[in-house]
Amino acid sequence: MTILITGGAGFIGSNFIKIWNNTSENRKIINLDKLSYSSNIKNIPIEIKNYKFIKGNIGNVNLVKNILHKYQPDLIINFAAETHVDTSISNPKIFAQNNIMDFLNFIETCKYYWANINQDKKEKFKFIQISTDEIYGSLKKNEKPFAENSPYKTNNPYSASKASANHIAQSFFQTYGFPVIITISTNNYGPHQHTEKFIPKIITSALHNTIIPIYGDGQQIRDWLYVTDHCNALIKIIKYGIPGESYNIGANNEINNLELAILLCEILDKTYPKKNYETYKINIKFINDRPGHDTRYSIDSTKIQTIMKWKPIEEITSGLHKTVNWYLKKLKLFK
Repeated sequence: MTILITGGAGFIGSNFIKIWNNTSENRKIINLDKLSYSSNIKNIPIEIKNYKFIKGNIGNVNLVKNILHKYQPDLIINFAAETHVDTSISNPKIFAQNNIMDFLNFIETCKYYWANINQDKKEKFKFIQISTDEIYGSLKKNEKPFAENSPYKTNNPYSASKASANHIAQSFFQTYGFPVIITISTNNYGPHQHTEKFIPKIITSALHNTIIPIYGDGQQIRDWLYVTDHCNALIKIIKYGIPGESYNIGANNEINNLELAILLCEILDKTYPKKNYETYKINIKFINDRPGHDTRYSIDSTKIQTIMKWKPIEEITSGLHKTVNWYLKKLKLFK
């Protein structure tokens, strides 16, 4: 099987490549990534076999056409996206360009490729669009988690751009029969995540003895999914997912931002204590809240857990310990 992965040098994509590579020796992996600031080609181990990296943008129609023609993929997974909410607030046009217009160019090119391959390959082909729970908007503390049929209600330019891409993808299934599957996950964390994101920002800020910034009162609730669990869910979807369907991928690890910051500081206090044994918690500082800050994210993963027998393995504490240890090793503070 040949798989085209876009955004494979990013956080989730690079973790997926490593896990996918371990599932079989008969996998050929093509990784298309433009190598933006949040990507790193070094995230991919050099020992991976049958692997080809190509630098480029998914919106480059001629490049994508050439890749599809040359490598004839059986499966496409699109991780490529701008993802940082703060940046989307300050510069929404980048998100409209990359997550909507470039995506439209990409899926249209992929649809044309699919329409012209042989029937057997065509029937097995899947295009998987990776999305985010932020498309559903915000929940109150006591409201039920979002299901796959919950309406989209976006509250920032990032989530709006991802919702738009999902609508485009779904329309390609309805209009052309293009075999799209949409996956919607909660907040991911784990190795290789860029330090602009919440958990690595807390870890690196603490270790550099700078302030640990918490928006508003820190009571915003998120469900945290360890990246390996997400990748294993995607492998299930590749095997059993039905075109035209969406699948929520959650972890049932809801915790508010302040509690999460405190928990991380406590793990650091034990794992890499300060020389004066002062707690890292004294670095926590509240800052002005982000515009349009959603109160709570939570999704119902019953569908994938029931149909595909998938469930998250990593609990929040064990996952955070692994993540802290990875960043300590990256910063060469821990062997």
